[in-house]
Amino acid sequence: MEPIRVLVVDDSVVIRRLLTAVLDSAPDIEVVGYSTNGRLALEKIKQLEPDVVSLDIMMPEMDGIECVRELRKTWKHMPVIMFSSLTEDGAKVTMEALDAGANDFVTKPWKTDNFADSVGQVSGQLLEKIRALHAANSNKAAGPKRSHLMSAPAPALPRPKPQSIPTETIRRGAPCKVEALIIGSSTGGPNALNELFSGLRSDLDVPILIAQHMPPMFTKLLAERLNKKCGYEVKEAAHGDRVMAGHVYVAPGDWHMRIIRRGVEVVIDLKQDEPVNSCRPAVDPMFSSAVKVYGGGLLAVILTGMGHDGAAGCVEVAKAGGQIVVQDEESSVVWGMPGAVAETGLADRILPLLKIADEVGLRIKSKPKASVGNGGAR
Repeated sequence: MEPIRVLVVDDSVVIRRLLTAVLDSAPDIEVVGYSTNGRLALEKIKQLEPDVVSLDIMMPEMDGIECVRELRKTWKHMPVIMFSSLTEDGAKVTMEALDAGANDFVTKPWKTDNFADSVGQVSGQLLEKIRALHAANSNKAAGPKRSHLMSAPAPALPRPKPQSIPTETIRRGAPCKVEALIIGSSTGGPNALNELFSGLRSDLDVPILIAQHMPPMFTKLLAERLNKKCGYEVKEAAHGDRVMAGHVYVAPGDWHMRIIRRGVEVVIDLKQDEPVNSCRPAVDPMFSSAVKVYGGGLLAVILTGMGHDGAAGCVEVAKAGGQIVVQDEESSVVWGMPGAVAETGLADRILPLLKIADEVGLRIKSKPKASVGNGGAR
């Protein structure tokens, strides 16, 4: 099998050395070239035709954001991974890069002056993302896709079921009234969420909970972006927040978000216990807690993302009698998480991203309209 060919674009000698050490450690990945700014990178892409581009954001002549915009004019589907600093400013420009067309990002090393430790920190993020994005891009280039409107298509590649519950024994009757919308996403998720909330009806009479795989600071900015896109109050969740209809709660980076019933109220419960599916926040703990609170009154949506986080949670949702909608392969950046749910056979619909908002609207009751009185006269 041919190695995955990566172009490294960064004006820092230290970072280029670091990325080279990370990529050279993987036998299935090859560094095919380097560039020190976005303008030179565009020329290198023409010459070298890499499979994946690792791109810094702050560079002279042409920065990473402008480079992504120019790159996307010619190379629509080439995987691009941004290399971002774990700071508020770094988070802001990284979100701009995702808006411009980057597929994902990796954060630079933190709190260490040890080169080996830095290699370990970056390696844990970067190699998996390169492989997943390259595989997804190769699958899409392989040919026309099957219909994505079926209820549960066979996955493109076999993968072990991540949950232990035998899904073939789950039988669901008529759907319950939806009391909460729960959403899980990862790679490609910020843009998918942006698209979903841009099309979502503004009168859904339920709370909305989101677990998106992102580090601290990034989730706060994600909530702020979504808040501008819809008719709901969107916020990064805080411990003890009341969960209310018409409000959206984004799990904060590095915290698992669960919900618990406290008397007559439902509240947010944040904990920094061990990562689940190598993630924190993770989708499965949030979904599992929602089942305990709402039972079958859930609509679960799984959007684009690597891995299988959310699949076990969706099994719990289905077992309780809830409903499940997943994003299809063609519109997903990576069909890992939605594909894992599709394989269980429990998805009610598998839909292109642009159709999911309408589907959610069909399945959730709208807010009751306020009655217009006549001053109390009879």
